[in-house]
This record gives sequence, C-alpha cells and structure tokens, in this order.
Amino acid sequence: MNTTELWQQARDEAMTISRQEPLLTPLMLGAVLNRATLGAGLAYRLGHRLAHPDLAANQLIALFDDLLAEHPALERGIAHDLTAVLERDPAIRQVTEVVLYLKGFHALTVHRFAHALWQCGRRQMARYLQSRSSEVFQTDIHPAARLGNGVFIDHATGVVIGETTVIDDEVSLLQGVTLGGTGKEAGDRHPKIRRGVLIGAGAKVLGNIEIGEGARIGAGSVVLKDVPACTTAVGVPARIIGDAGCEAPSREMQHCYDKAREAPDPERAAPTSDRLCCGR
Repeated sequence: MNTTELWQQARDEAMTISRQEPLLTPLMLGAVLNRATLGAGLAYRLGHRLAHPDLAANQLIALFDDLLAEHPALERGIAHDLTAVLERDPAIRQVTEVVLYLKGFHALTVHRFAHALWQCGRRQMARYLQSRSSEVFQTDIHPAARLGNGVFIDHATGVVIGETTVIDDEVSLLQGVTLGGTGKEAGDRHPKIRRGVLIGAGAKVLGNIEIGEGARIGAGSVVLKDVPACTTAVGVPARIIGDAGCEAPSREMQHCYDKAREAPDPERAAPTSDRLCCGR
C-alpha cells in the first residue's frame, strides 16, 4: 500500500474503534480522523507522547509538521517503516495499532525527525528529541545515525544505536540490540548493517564492522568481527555456523537454525539438539 492507502485504512479502522470503544474516541479524532495525512497523524501522536514541561505538545507538533513540509522524504520513510511492521509482526493486525501504540515504530519516527534536524545543523534540538525519545520509548538512537527505509524494531526496549552506525533498507532488530563502539575511540566507530539483516534479541554488535547483506545474528551474541553476507553468526564471541537459512532473514523473521545445515567442526562436541534457537 502507498501512503494514501495506509492512511485511509487507518481512518476506516479509527471509525470502527470509536464505535466499539467510545472512551478512545478523543484519541481517534485527535490522532487519526482529524488529520489529513499519515505524517500529520504521527506528528500529533508523537507530540503528545513526548510532551514535557520543557516543550509542550503543540510546540512539538508544529516542529514535526514543519519538518514534514520541508523534507517530503520523511513521510515516505515513515510509510516504509509502517509497512515493515505490518508485514513482519504477526501480533499486529491493524494500521492504527502501529500508528498509535508501537514504541519501536515511534522511536524510529522520532529518529527520522531528529536526523533531519541534525543534518540541518540544529543539533541541540536533535539531541533534545533523542533524550526524550530515550526516556519515553526506552530506545536510544543517536541523531547522526543513518537509517534506511523499511526498518523494523520489534518490542524495542533497550535498543541502542550509536552515532556512526549505518543501517541499510529492510533490516529487522529485536529488543536489547546494541549497535555500539568498543571503547573511547573517536571517528567512524560503529557497525554497518547491510540490507536484509536480522539481529536477534540482546545481540551486541560492536565496532566499525560490517554485517553483510542478508545475514542473521543470533540472540545474545556478541559480534566483534565482520559477518559475511547470507550467513548466520551466533555465540560469545560470535562465530559463523552456516548460511542464513533463507533469502530474506529480516522479512522471514526466522530465528531458529537447523544444525543439520551447519558445517562440520571437528573441534566441537556433537550437538545435543538438531535445532539452535538464535532469536525471538
């Protein structure tokens, strides 16, 4: 669906929700039914979610509306992220669930606003949005980090993404993922995550390393070296155990690896199970 179709679906859902749950009618009106576009609806919703004595909701809404008007690509990126949630999260059944409630999607959207501010030299405001987003959504994304389209952060709590991180299109991350540095070094010091990568819950990817296109990182792994494209890496420290198991890990969201596919390693004991859980 394109942006217009997504927003029309959200409006149809909001009408039904208002009839079923009258107590939610003010929310449906404010964030969906009285807003002409997806961007305007999210500006309203995020303005209220991030409101604080420092900056009131109406000030934040105006800031977000201005950014959307100045940077048309922002709304297109937001729509790609929303579509990624609908395609990859089996717990989500409606557009309104994503727009109104999902903190991973909200954190990504705030990052897109903060990144636009950072690129325009408004770094104090970008840092302010990062700080508030971290407090409200428990997800800390540096405003300088470069994120592609169609990114999905499932559950989101505890995700940390460092300043020089690059995330390409169609990447999926689960809760507790860290894309960080290895110490106090300056300069380009954070991971580069290529298209289609899936990173499992609690994984730590550290340093200026590359996770190749279509790779998988298992839950709880600590990755300190490059991971080739289309492979699966697990463990502490992580090692390559075989291929990625599918053509599009970030879309398939398949977190278990069939050990029968694993390349033989004479130095390791025989496996006690034929499947290795590497994710959710």
